[in-house]
Amino acid sequence: MTTHLNNIHIVTEDLRIPSDTPGIELYVRNKRPASMNTFSNEKTIVMVHGATYPIGSLYDVELDGFTFLDYLASHGYDVYAVDVRGYGGSTRPPEMEQPADLNPPLVRTETGVRDLGAAIDYVLKRRNLTKVNVLGMSWGGTVAGAYTSRNNDKVNKLTLVAPQWLSSKPVPIDTGGPLGSYRLVAVGSTMERWLSAAPEHKRGDLIPDGWFEQWVKATLASDPGSLTDHPEHIRATNGPILDIREYWTAGKAFYDPKDITVPVLLVHAEWDIDVPLELAQNFFTSLTGAAYRRWVEIGEGTHMVLLEKNRLQAFQAIRGFLDEAYAPAK
Repeated sequence: MTTHLNNIHIVTEDLRIPSDTPGIELYVRNKRPASMNTFSNEKTIVMVHGATYPIGSLYDVELDGFTFLDYLASHGYDVYAVDVRGYGGSTRPPEMEQPADLNPPLVRTETGVRDLGAAIDYVLKRRNLTKVNVLGMSWGGTVAGAYTSRNNDKVNKLTLVAPQWLSSKPVPIDTGGPLGSYRLVAVGSTMERWLSAAPEHKRGDLIPDGWFEQWVKATLASDPGSLTDHPEHIRATNGPILDIREYWTAGKAFYDPKDITVPVLLVHAEWDIDVPLELAQNFFTSLTGAAYRRWVEIGEGTHMVLLEKNRLQAFQAIRGFLDEAYAPAK
């Protein structure tokens, strides 16, 4: 499939690759300029999603005529986005076809790291590269950060959008109570919570007209069961929520940010209540091993800033970071 943005022909490939678990395949979407015939470490990106919504819901929803993946591809990047098992187009563990209360929480962060690693190794081999750029949002920021802390040699630059960090307060995504293997998310009724992070007088134009409806449609399409078994809901695994309880709100980091030695960009939005400013600051100051690090704060945005009116500010900051050939003066 090809699309066009800024007179650039963009090719889309939908791939299924093996995970490290028999019977579990991972869905990977690739977008790149149709004219691209040479590939490099610097112009290749592998992305991973957060704890609730898959890649098609976060990175590839067409808003105002283009998606985040389209934007990156139109600026000369070979972009890959992977659904962790249990999400989007990837295989759902068999426990997800059973009632949620019959099994423990599925897809812990460690599993996400393994699945991201499988996608990165696939891309490295496919393009004959030694490194890629890595991007993750929210829980995906933990997955991407943890992966990089163990595999700096495979990562060119790391971009984290609102990554998780230690919290002395409850984290909104964890609503309390017992955790089954997965949870059902009522997609169409999430707007109130989404907008509640913004000041009341600023909520009216945070999500431009029609964007929320486009996002709902794309999100529901990511889970076939939303049409039959659980109408208007998608399934999201609860392993990430258990990890919030056992790591982030228990004062225990899942990985040590100082083990990341590549350049790091942190993108954060002003009204993010899932990752408040203080958490983002504490995380940023922990990145003491990075070759260099940068923080970009987006005004008038929430945790979902990549889908809001100021999304281009985030896109441009990320592209600028990836485009630059910069090294600190010795």
